[in-house]
Amino acid sequence: MDKLEAVLFRILNENLTQITISGIKRAVMPKEHEGIQKIQIRPILIKGQLMFQAAGYTEKQVFHSNLSWEETITFIKEKMNFYKQLQAHGKGIKVSVLSGKKGNLAIKSEIEEKNEDLVNEKEDSQRKKALSHNREKDYILPKDVPVPFLVDLGVQTKDGKIINGKYGKFRQINRFLEFIRDILPALPKERRISVVDFGCGKSYLTFAIYYYLKIMNGLDVEITGLDLKADVIEKCNRLKEKYGYDDLRFLTGDIGTYEGKSRVDMVVTLHACDTATDYALAKAVKWNAGVILSVPCCQHELNWQIHCEPLESVFKHGLLKERISALLTDGIRAALLEEAGYEVQVMEFINMEHTPKNILLRCVKNTRMKPKGNKNPEELSAFLNVQPTLQKLLKNQ
Repeated sequence: MDKLEAVLFRILNENLTQITISGIKRAVMPKEHEGIQKIQIRPILIKGQLMFQAAGYTEKQVFHSNLSWEETITFIKEKMNFYKQLQAHGKGIKVSVLSGKKGNLAIKSEIEEKNEDLVNEKEDSQRKKALSHNREKDYILPKDVPVPFLVDLGVQTKDGKIINGKYGKFRQINRFLEFIRDILPALPKERRISVVDFGCGKSYLTFAIYYYLKIMNGLDVEITGLDLKADVIEKCNRLKEKYGYDDLRFLTGDIGTYEGKSRVDMVVTLHACDTATDYALAKAVKWNAGVILSVPCCQHELNWQIHCEPLESVFKHGLLKERISALLTDGIRAALLEEAGYEVQVMEFINMEHTPKNILLRCVKNTRMKPKGNKNPEELSAFLNVQPTLQKLLKNQ
């Protein structure tokens, strides 16, 4: 038995929380592994039997498979030939494995031994419940661990408990950080990363982005939050001074007239109302930003303009016209951004039960990409008799 197998024998049990395998060795990556950026493995119970679920993540998809204990050991040993590192954590488990170019492994492990006879019935029941498919989600910002800005913004108590009525906000913040985590490879490595958050408001997400990129990942980043409300911006600046977040600043200003940057790597806009989203997207394109994360809101513009005779029997119903117009607004935005050289994904931000404004446009610059199956977005606008603000802004650029 080799050293890796010996470690896996000790950690592949119900005390394990998660194993993450990442860092592609591109020189040796076989074709069947192409596109899988990372693999996460967690224990689950299926019909009372301990199994392990492996999730392989590409840029757009997740592939799941359920493995037995023996299959999991074989699976991990094989994958470590093609990936640079493995991290495992759980109750009494902390393991780090680095794989060199020649396949040599450097293993560090801290594994607590525990006499299973001492596990009482209540604890065993709790552990089994946690392993079920319905177990509580692991958050990037873990529950019960106080984060200063979440405490001051009224999401957590001082001991880290989520305040009643703020669970939706806590889930929203963590969901957004998952999108940030997914686009990390698209951000520059050789220089400081510049981020602008348009319409930052109380800045829950602005603080969260800074905390995740700077504090948790140690990246060299500067972040600017912009909003029209001077009193809100003043409070945010007081908080960032309190935390010593020197590379975070908040400014009072309008998205359309903001000229404070010549280069930005990531533009964030969450619920910027109506055409304010278009001005933010146009700024991002002008800056040639590598990443855009936008959750549009209150898409009224097309609702007042749209006229399409073949659809009049549908549009005569005001509610349907409003909803279709909102979807078409974001669809045209996506097509325009693709035309500008972005790979665009239209994704669900959070469940509809939390907010109906739940569409997120995740855009990553890819100048080699050609729009897939798109006609000229201007043709669609002409068909609908509309003149979207983003289309006019990009044309003027």
